[in-house]
Amino acid sequence: MFNRKFKIKQHERGVMFRDGDFVRLLPPGEHKFFDPLRRVKVEIANLREPWFTHAALDVIAASHALNGLAEVLDVQAHQRAFVWIDGKFAKTLGPGRYAIWKVLHQVNVAVADMRTPLFSMPALRELANEPLLTQSATLVDLKDNQRALVWVDGRFERILKPGLHALFKAYHEIRTEVLTVEKARFEHPELLTMLQSSGVADALSHFPVEPGFVGLLYEAGKFTQRLESGNYAFWTGVSKLKLFTVDMREQAVDVQGQEIMTADKVTLRLNALVTYRVVDALKAVSETDDAKQAIYREAQLALRESVGTQELDALLANKDALAASVGEKLVSTALRYGIEVVRFGVRDIILPGDMKDILNKVTQAKKAAEAGLITRREETASMRMQANTAKILENNPTLMRLRELEIVEKVAEKANLTVVLGEGNLKDRVIKMM
Repeated sequence: MFNRKFKIKQHERGVMFRDGDFVRLLPPGEHKFFDPLRRVKVEIANLREPWFTHAALDVIAASHALNGLAEVLDVQAHQRAFVWIDGKFAKTLGPGRYAIWKVLHQVNVAVADMRTPLFSMPALRELANEPLLTQSATLVDLKDNQRALVWVDGRFERILKPGLHALFKAYHEIRTEVLTVEKARFEHPELLTMLQSSGVADALSHFPVEPGFVGLLYEAGKFTQRLESGNYAFWTGVSKLKLFTVDMREQAVDVQGQEIMTADKVTLRLNALVTYRVVDALKAVSETDDAKQAIYREAQLALRESVGTQELDALLANKDALAASVGEKLVSTALRYGIEVVRFGVRDIILPGDMKDILNKVTQAKKAAEAGLITRREETASMRMQANTAKILENNPTLMRLRELEIVEKVAEKANLTVVLGEGNLKDRVIKMM
């Protein structure tokens, strides 16, 4: 009479207490207890009912008796838990401890932390009417042509794309601005601040145009807008966009090592410099794929055309004429590409080694001939002056006498001489005394 029997079915568990204290969970089957004082109490829990509620749930969960049998949820004050049972949404859970039998059920739980403002999940639309969610969060439902700008605690946070989004407001000040996307370009007074946020990377494409450049915007392959220097943003997924940036500053192209044959069959190498700037950005993009390469190519062709019609001596004698000829041809050609040629100059004309030797010999011969000519001219001038002097002295004896005295004076200064002058010619009266 002191034996007590308990029969637990397969879909049940027995919650056993002794003197009001939880002992253990009884598995399916028959259980006998010697209990003369009726100290043992067993409560039957039906596992077909997924939610296990009990006043002693905290003690039961702490004993680990529910391990493997139930999903135990501890929902904190800053959390909300969303529970699906057997593929269907069951309920939203606020703060507290919960147990859900999972022996006979498939249990899925999503826990949201309200300290993180944005909450999004594929099944969010199922939760749209849940009071615990709508009281704690602002729901933003965006159509395909809408975007939402979100500020959290006065700071820009992110851009929301089409779909349903939940923004928890319990711990934060939330501000949203819903925009209808009618064109690809996005303009806003706080654009620069937004572009610095990581929350816009998948919603906006940032197109910066540096100073000295212009931007050419193409939508679906068609030119739509010229953009001056600045920062621009465009909605992703709205249109197929492509931005070309064109450098409008003055630039230089080195045309180096061009081997060209002159009209007199001399092969030489030329180094030239072209300075240019783009004046029509749209032409520079649409007429050529590379403006700098186009100028380089046209300079090559113009050099070959001009050098091929002139002889070597003419080229060496007047490089400026060659530069002017090539520059004139480049100007008209470059305008087709929207480019203005500012200057063209030939820096070097490099001759082959054998041609250098020949020219050096020619130059040496010319210089030698010029030196001989100058020497002969000087000798002729000197002889002419001597003849004029002799004629003057012949016609003026007194001047001749003075000239003789000057000569004697110079001789006397440089030698140990005694000069005795008497009657007659000076030359007959000079006696050397030792």
